[in-house]
Amino acid sequence: INAEYGIQQPAMWTNERAKSLTTREFHGHKKKVHSVAWNANGQRLASGSVDKTARIWSLEDHRKGKDTELRGHTDSVDQVCWDPTSPDQLATASADKTVRVWDARSGKCSHNVSTPGENINIAWNPNGKQIVVGSANDAITVIETRKMKKVSERAFPYEVNEFVFDPSGEFLFMGQGGQGAGYVEVLSTTDWSTVRKQVAHTASVYCIEFDPLGRYFAMGAADALVSLWDVSELISMAGYASMQRAVRALSFNFDGTMLASASEDPFIDIIDVETMERIHREETGYEMNTIAFHPTENLLAHAGNDKDRDDYDFQGSVKVFGFQRESR
Repeated sequence: INAEYGIQQPAMWTNERAKSLTTREFHGHKKKVHSVAWNANGQRLASGSVDKTARIWSLEDHRKGKDTELRGHTDSVDQVCWDPTSPDQLATASADKTVRVWDARSGKCSHNVSTPGENINIAWNPNGKQIVVGSANDAITVIETRKMKKVSERAFPYEVNEFVFDPSGEFLFMGQGGQGAGYVEVLSTTDWSTVRKQVAHTASVYCIEFDPLGRYFAMGAADALVSLWDVSELISMAGYASMQRAVRALSFNFDGTMLASASEDPFIDIIDVETMERIHREETGYEMNTIAFHPTENLLAHAGNDKDRDDYDFQGSVKVFGFQRESR
């Protein structure tokens, strides 16, 4: 794969190294992209857009302009996530109050599950057996994947934002807001009861992400801070305070040595997890909606409110940073 795609060998970036890397663009969406996600083996990248479609790309598609368009939703596709146990199953959460599951090989919708609210977040249990979807009205719906049926619903009396399963799949960690603070709430995935709840930030927690090795998790909040937490103790270990506006998206690289942070700022910061200091700032020129590191390579997919050169409208491009410049 490295020789084929000109990808650099896995190693933590330095600022000098990152400056020598390039970005590839994938065009197809008609409006801005809200979500990007890599499948389990890293061979496909999915994106969801305000244009009511999701798309599936493979790394060489930027040359051929070839991708698979997934049509069927009747409103914005706000989040996409892959089945962690199958590289060919993608789930999409939409404002049209449905979750759809797609076969990436055929591009066809295999399941369509209606939900009570407009869906803005989705996560797939690492064991493959459950999908949790979160709505704009602060409720979660649990879908059991064997029969693709809703099995549980829970509403919360406060703001529920992004959530993520821990690597064991036994707990769901939720970012929340309310009463002038940001919280992390941990639910048991056996009965969806609250196991712990902790104040985490001085404003709403918008995003939450686990280190792939399960040692810690990171949160980003409306207070423009990123915090790194020890999983076993549920205590904050370190923070990163160089973002200027609300932190909207986080992603660890495959070995947990780097953390990407994106916000309403027109850049992405790449952070050394050990020191929680910035390695590199990738200037994008527009506020970011979504970022995702590749599962085995140091490649970072991202998308945001990308305007065309004349500043008229959103192009909806998906970009992947981390390729070596091809020698002529």
